[in-house]
Amino acid sequence: MSSTEQKTRPGRLTAAAAVAGIEAAALVAGGLYMLVTTLTGTPDDLTQAVTGGATLVALGLIPLAAARGLWLLRAWSRGPAIITQILALPVAWQLLQADSAMIPAGIALAVLAVTGLTLLINPATTEALGIRRPGQDAS
Repeated sequence: MSSTEQKTRPGRLTAAAAVAGIEAAALVAGGLYMLVTTLTGTPDDLTQAVTGGATLVALGLIPLAAARGLWLLRAWSRGPAIITQILALPVAWQLLQADSAMIPAGIALAVLAVTGLTLLINPATTEALGIRRPGQDAS
């Protein structure tokens, strides 16, 4: 491909990048919230609270990198994005099992994860990323 040719980003790929970005923002925000409430409150276990917050922030970097890669049409980014969606499904299930205000969060997460997976396995997405199916010629 010459430098003047531009790959076009299908709308599905843009939407998949947005889903990953929303998930990244939620993880980072949740982690920062945990850290701030830990530092300003009196947690039962300080080490566990700080570790939990830092872990959420670190985990947020994975879908953030995937979202950026999807936006820039990088083939490597599809794997981390799919893994993020798959890991979000059991978390959504656990939130849906709660008997509390977390049920709407579980619904939102489940919708995001299923939407993200659907967008990421779409043929237009894989084609835009240059990912070939098994047996497909590299023409």
